[in-house]
Amino acid sequence: MTPPQDSPPEDLQAALTAVARAIAESLDVREVWDRIAAACRTVAPFDAVGISELLPGERVKVIVAAGDDAARDFLVSKGPWMPEGQDERIFSRDDFSPRLWPRADDFLVLVDETARELDPTFLVDREMIEAGYHSFLRLPLGHGGHAFGAMILVSREPARFTKEHGRALRVVAEMVMLAISHERQSAAWRERHKRRAALEKLIPALTGTLDVRDVFERISQIAREIIPHDYFALGFMNEDRTRIRIHAKHGTDAPDGREFPMAPEERVLPEWDYFLVRDHEIVGPNRVRMHLVHDHPGFPKVMERDFDEQWMGVFRGLGIRSTLRAPVRLKGTVVGGIDFSSRQPDLYGEEEAEFAVRVAEHVTLALTHQELAREAKRSVDAQDRAAQLEERVQVLAQELEALTPHRALGRSRSWRGALAQAAKVAPTDTTVLITGESGTGKEVVARFVHRASARKDGPFVALNCAALPEQLLESELFGHEKGAFTGALAARPGKIEQAAGGVLFLDEVGEMSPAVQAKFLRVLQEREYQRLGGSRTLKADVRVLAATNRNLKAAIGQGGFREDLYYRLAVFDVPLPALRERPEDIELLAESFLEEIGRSVGRPAAGLSEEVRDKLVAYPWPGNVRELRNAIERAVILCEGGLVTSEHLPIGIAATPRTVPSKPAPPASPVPSTLDAAEREMIVQALTRAGNNKSKAARLLGLTRAQLRSRIEKHGLVVADQ
Repeated sequence: MTPPQDSPPEDLQAALTAVARAIAESLDVREVWDRIAAACRTVAPFDAVGISELLPGERVKVIVAAGDDAARDFLVSKGPWMPEGQDERIFSRDDFSPRLWPRADDFLVLVDETARELDPTFLVDREMIEAGYHSFLRLPLGHGGHAFGAMILVSREPARFTKEHGRALRVVAEMVMLAISHERQSAAWRERHKRRAALEKLIPALTGTLDVRDVFERISQIAREIIPHDYFALGFMNEDRTRIRIHAKHGTDAPDGREFPMAPEERVLPEWDYFLVRDHEIVGPNRVRMHLVHDHPGFPKVMERDFDEQWMGVFRGLGIRSTLRAPVRLKGTVVGGIDFSSRQPDLYGEEEAEFAVRVAEHVTLALTHQELAREAKRSVDAQDRAAQLEERVQVLAQELEALTPHRALGRSRSWRGALAQAAKVAPTDTTVLITGESGTGKEVVARFVHRASARKDGPFVALNCAALPEQLLESELFGHEKGAFTGALAARPGKIEQAAGGVLFLDEVGEMSPAVQAKFLRVLQEREYQRLGGSRTLKADVRVLAATNRNLKAAIGQGGFREDLYYRLAVFDVPLPALRERPEDIELLAESFLEEIGRSVGRPAAGLSEEVRDKLVAYPWPGNVRELRNAIERAVILCEGGLVTSEHLPIGIAATPRTVPSKPAPPASPVPSTLDAAEREMIVQALTRAGNNKSKAARLLGLTRAQLRSRIEKHGLVVADQ
C-alpha cells in the first residue's frame, strides 16, 4: 500500500488550533480527548489513538483512548482477555519486545508490519498481532526532563504511518503534555490542600486522647480521604525484631494483641522512610510473593516468604493485594509502623507514601504524649506510694518505740530503705530473712515487721539458735513430751507452739545443726511438726522471721547449711547496713541512748562534747549499734551527770583521731602480736600523751588511777610519779 502524502501545513495548523481550543476548555485531557483525537486524525490516519502512563517499576497502563470501539478497547485493555473484576490492565517492560519498547525512550517507534517486525513470544506483541493491527506509532511524552509516558496510534493497515506523521504529531504531543503537566500541578495543589485539611482533622483527633486505640477508627476515616484502604493497623515489634504485635486495627473483627513473625529480610525494612508493596501474590499454601516499590540498591524488588497458618488466615480473609507501611519511632528508634492495605493492587505510590509518613509522625507524637502521661502517672503513683510507705514506717517505728524497748532509729537512706523493704513485706505472711553484721538491729527490724503485720496482736517469740546445744535447741523449738529424754519430767510446748498466731523469730539461724535444719524444713514446707518423743502431728500456725550474720550461701558451699532450707527462709531478704555505712545516724542514736540510759540509772548526763561526737562518727564500730549503746552506757556511768568527754569512752573509741591528718602519717609501729603487748603499747601511748600524769592517762584509757597503776606494774613500766 502506498503511504499517504504528507499533510499540508494548513491541516496541521487547523489541528493545532482545534487541540488548543479543546485544551483551553478543560485541564483534564480525558474530558476532551475525543476532540483532540478528531483533530489529530486530520494530520495522521489511525484506527485508535491513546496515551499511556509510566508507573514505578517500569510498568505502563493506557489512561485514555479514542477511535473505533475494538481498537479503543485494545488500547485500554478492556478486551475479553482482562481478568474478572479488573478495570484496567498494567503491563511490565518484560511484556514488550525491544522493538516495541526500546531501552532509549526519546525517539519515535514506527512499526510498518507487526507480523514481520514484532516478536509474538512477548505478551503485548502477540496480542497486537492477534488483534489484527499492522501499523504502530509511538511518540514519547515528557516534561522538564521527566518521562510521563507515550502517545500511541494503531491501524489495521500496514505502513500506515511515516516519520513525517511523527514530526507533525510531536507538536500536538507537546501541547497535550503541557496540558497534562498543568493538570498534574493543579491536581497536586488540590491534593496538598486536601492533605493539609486531613492533617488538620487528624491533630485534634489524636491530641484529645491518651490511648490511640480509642480514636483509631477516626484516624482511619480521616486518612482514607488521601490513602484509600480496606485495612489499617498499628503494630509494634519485639526487641529482636522477630515478631510484630498488632496494637490497634480497623477493617477487621480480629482481636488486638495478635502476633505475627517477621522474616529476616523484613527486619531492615522498618528503617526505610516507607515500605510499599504494589501487589501480594499467593503462590503456595503458605507462601506469598511480594512485588516491592523502592529505590534501595541491592534489595530485591520481588521477595517471597512463608507465613504461618495464623497469618495466612488473616491474609486470605482480608484479601490484601497492596500495602503501604510507614515507620513509627519513639525516642529516635523504630518500634513499629502503621499499615494501610487494600484489596486492589498497585494502589499506592510516592504521594500516598508521603502522607502515610506524616500520619505516622502524628501517631508517634500521640504515642509519645501517651507514654509521657503514663510516666507522669507512674511517677505520681510512685511518689504517693513512697510517701505512704514513709508515713507507715514512721508510724510503725513510733508504735514499736512506745510498746517495746526496741527502737528503729535512723534517718540515713540505707536504714530507711531497709525499713521500707520491711514495711512492704510486713502485711504478707511471707518468710523473711534479715541479714547483717552482729549488732545491726536485726531483732529490731523483726519486731518492726511483726508490728506491721496482720499477726501484730499475736505473740512475738524469739529464739537464739547459737545459745543452745543441739538437743536443747530441738526441745526449745519443737517442745517435748514427758519422758522424751532424761530430765523431761513433764510435757512442755516449744517456741513454735508458743508463737501460734504470731511470729517466731529465729536469731542466728545459721548456727542450727543439720539435724534441726532438716526437721525445721518440714515446718516451713508442710506447716506441721511433732514434739520430741511425741507421735501426734501439730500444725504450725506461725510466721517465721529469721536472722543471721553469717554468709549462708558460703555455708551452703561448705556443707554447713541446707540449700533447700535457705531458699525457704530467704523468700524475702532484708539486708541491714553496718553502722559505719550510716554515719549520719550515729549522733542520733547516741543522743537517744544517752537519754534512755540516763533515765534508767537515775543520773542523766549533761550531753556529749564536740570531741566525743567527732570520735563517735570517726570510729568504725565493728560491734555496730550494740557496741555504740554499750559505749554510751559506760560513759553515762563514768561522767556522773556531767558532760561526756573522751576520757569516759572506751580506750579504742577514745583513741580514734577526730580528723584525718593532712600531713603524711609517720610509719606505722609494728602491730603487737599479743593482747598483752597491745595493752602495754596503749598504756605507753596514753602516758606519753598525758606527760606521765597517771591520773590524766587513766582518764584517757577509761580506767581508774588504781587500775592504771596495777597495769603499769604488770607490764614492768617505770613511770615517775606525777
